[in-house]
Amino acid sequence: MQLTPRLALMLATPPLLWAGNAVVGRMSIGSMDPLWLNAFRWMVAFALLLLFGWRALATREARAQIAARWGYLAILGLIGVGAYNALQYMALRTSTPLNVTLIASSSPVWTMAIGAVAYGVMPKRLQLAGAVLSLLGVALVLSRGDLSTLARIEFVEGDMLMLLAILGWSIYSWMLARPPAHMLGDRRPAWNWAEFLVAQSVFGVVWAVGGAAVGDLVATSHPAQWSWALAAAIAYMAIGPSIIAYRAWGLAVAEAGPAMAAIFYNLTPLFAAILSAAAIGEWPRLYHGIAFALIVAGIAVSSRAR
Repeated sequence: MQLTPRLALMLATPPLLWAGNAVVGRMSIGSMDPLWLNAFRWMVAFALLLLFGWRALATREARAQIAARWGYLAILGLIGVGAYNALQYMALRTSTPLNVTLIASSSPVWTMAIGAVAYGVMPKRLQLAGAVLSLLGVALVLSRGDLSTLARIEFVEGDMLMLLAILGWSIYSWMLARPPAHMLGDRRPAWNWAEFLVAQSVFGVVWAVGGAAVGDLVATSHPAQWSWALAAAIAYMAIGPSIIAYRAWGLAVAEAGPAMAAIFYNLTPLFAAILSAAAIGEWPRLYHGIAFALIVAGIAVSSRAR
């Protein structure tokens, strides 16, 4: 498929909103526990989604459609709603927004590996080359600009949490692109995009709130420090990264494929660098620029494979 300007815009919109999510999340975790920040984000997002996707829960027959597919939807809700951003917000306690988004740029590697192992989709040589370039950019970030330190590097907690999050996101992308039989053809429910996200969020909100509650039991957390700034941050997270970005991402994955979408996800660090410098004064260093150049090169090389 040709990479048209329309498709490129659709692929680039979620990274911009998710970069803002990382920056706003970094600014907010001092006022609210990361797990509860994710839970409140998705509770508000779910309420807003009901304005567009209420039919998914309106009747007994509609609810039966969800119940019949609860396994698939529960996994999507766990990975895409309950876990990914909770892990990212937790990672931001020990990592910067720029580092977190650059580490997430390893997603093409995981996406291609999962595609090859679980779905038998072997990547093309140019796609592999693009993934390697992106991974080199991530290596620069992990080594803080000195690749010779990789042999003795000690990963901080945020690094590991973000790697776990992006692995889950790669699985989520493939599950969207290759749904089970009960989501195909005549057996597919007549859900629009909002109704499909509502069906996922029914389970995802339960995962998010349950995870936050369990977190309170196993670790001491500080009470939330509510303010207009925190409320505005949660509103942004609920509308931009949760609804608009997920809608655009779903369309992009369906049209361009998960591997190409994962490559474009790597625009997130550029947006994160700009927003971090403007909002919280965290200016990028030279190795960040080199890492981003490698990521852009990965996008260019992989797009030629299309």
